[in-house]
Amino acid sequence: MEKLMFFFFLALPIIFAEAHHVRGEGFTKLFVFGDSYVDTGNSGRQATSWKKPYGITFPGKPAGRYSDGRVFTDYIASWMGIRSPIPYRWRKMGKKVEGHGMNFAYGGTGVFDTLIKAPNMTTQINLFQQVLEYKLYTKRDLNSSIALVSLAGNDYFAYLAGNGTIKDLPAFTTSLIKQLSLNLKHIHAMGVRKVAVMGIQPLGCLPQVSALTSYPNCSVTANSIANFHNQMLEKSLQKLNKDNKDSVFVKLDIYSAFMAAMKKQEHHSGTLKFNDPLRQCCRGANSAYSCGDVNKNGAKKYETCKNPNSAFFWDGVHPSEAGWNAVYSALKSSLHKLH
Repeated sequence: MEKLMFFFFLALPIIFAEAHHVRGEGFTKLFVFGDSYVDTGNSGRQATSWKKPYGITFPGKPAGRYSDGRVFTDYIASWMGIRSPIPYRWRKMGKKVEGHGMNFAYGGTGVFDTLIKAPNMTTQINLFQQVLEYKLYTKRDLNSSIALVSLAGNDYFAYLAGNGTIKDLPAFTTSLIKQLSLNLKHIHAMGVRKVAVMGIQPLGCLPQVSALTSYPNCSVTANSIANFHNQMLEKSLQKLNKDNKDSVFVKLDIYSAFMAAMKKQEHHSGTLKFNDPLRQCCRGANSAYSCGDVNKNGAKKYETCKNPNSAFFWDGVHPSEAGWNAVYSALKSSLHKLH
């Protein structure tokens, strides 16, 4: 099975429907650090990303992505004109797997430890350091590379699940941004040319949040947490760039991209329309189950919508492939900042 997965990653298409647009020419390597928004296969086989119906749109079966198809990593790699980098856990499955970089992201992880036992950001960077010690990548490779970072959303869920209070949230955010900044500096110091840092998504619009609090509207409180984090992140990246005297660190405004993508765009012909963007495509049969769950007899305890392309969210947290495509489209005009 592992050999089949290795060939699957080598066979990932590098040209999407929008490949005729301006791409990230000059970059040949992509190194990814983060969570389920960018994980393409590192999470263990017990993870939902390896269960049906995940992967139903692409590649047609579960393949380790937390969606029905492609995730944000795939779109950034496509913009660069390369294949999606192979996940770290598949690195020993053949030669020349280092060709397009490597993905160190694990679903459910954060800057700090979270509710999931998997490598946090510091550990992911340490794994990258170990890979570099094997001389898989030259200084020239690193100088033509981009690091994609998607972290912090799970840190807030872990904080609140651990009885963290809204009152103490600013202090938590400050410590979170401080550690994130140290980690970003470390990535750049290892030779990576550009670091693309994703802000966090509108947490209050995630179906698992809005369904309990505010549906059919987003939770204002949860979104205010995301906005505060993103403002602090912006200031931190500005300081890092000032210290470097170069625009090394680029913030990707995922929050605004989500909001723009979820809005009905009926006045733009040819754009995706999500009529009920806060309603997920795949959900548990009842509140005791989630997408991908089965009972002890193996009978599925979830249901999916007829057309995943019509849904912005695939499950309670993750966009569908169509959702990620819309987010990428909303961000595409700002990607020139990575040059």
